[in-house]
Amino acid sequence: MPHILVVDDHADIRDLLKRFLETHGFRVTCARDGKEMKRQLESGSYQLMVLDLMLPGEDGLSLCRGVRATSNLPIVMLTAMGEEMDKIIGLEMGADDYLAKPFNPRELLARIRAVLRRTQGQEMAEPQATQQLHFAHWTLDQARRELVDENGVTISLSTAEFDLLKVFVERPQRVLSRDQLLDLARGREAQAFDRAIDTLVSRLRRKLERDPKNPELIKTIWGGGYLFAAEVQHD
Repeated sequence: MPHILVVDDHADIRDLLKRFLETHGFRVTCARDGKEMKRQLESGSYQLMVLDLMLPGEDGLSLCRGVRATSNLPIVMLTAMGEEMDKIIGLEMGADDYLAKPFNPRELLARIRAVLRRTQGQEMAEPQATQQLHFAHWTLDQARRELVDENGVTISLSTAEFDLLKVFVERPQRVLSRDQLLDLARGREAQAFDRAIDTLVSRLRRKLERDPKNPELIKTIWGGGYLFAAEVQHD
């Protein structure tokens, strides 16, 4: 039974989501602000977090960035603001998906299940996978879903970042359009990310490239999309 942490300052929304998600097979714990969220994360184990952007005290964007700095816990962000820029900022902070209020609980349920399929589902389907992919001075461990540098330091990747990097590393020296990248990385659940590929590429470049402004690994092909230029070795 997946354990979901719901962080929202509105008691009605917390209660609604707790009842709704529990009727669909989830265990749910709630928090009303960042302080409670941090206490719950320290004391429990979770498979996903639903995080409201507008919270009293520390806001959701800051909390998302803090969680992402130390954990790959999938995050679905909620916000009362539906502007495109808010979605981009949320994705920049490391959110895996994004839903604007007011929302239909069934849509949130579908997004939660989609994110869990991309994390838990992949691990359950490929428990034997131990393959490591090496490129430049990096190692991508597919079984652990981790990126490790030449000094053995693990670099935190969100679910979306890992999925996109995996697509690149498995298809080096090929020009991939944005539509192809969306389809390969997110499947048919890509609607929430239809304009986010450039954002995800920028985030990966900041983590991978020695000089993100002059990328050597993920190259932009004008009018075409992107190309992963590194040589990849398989274990």
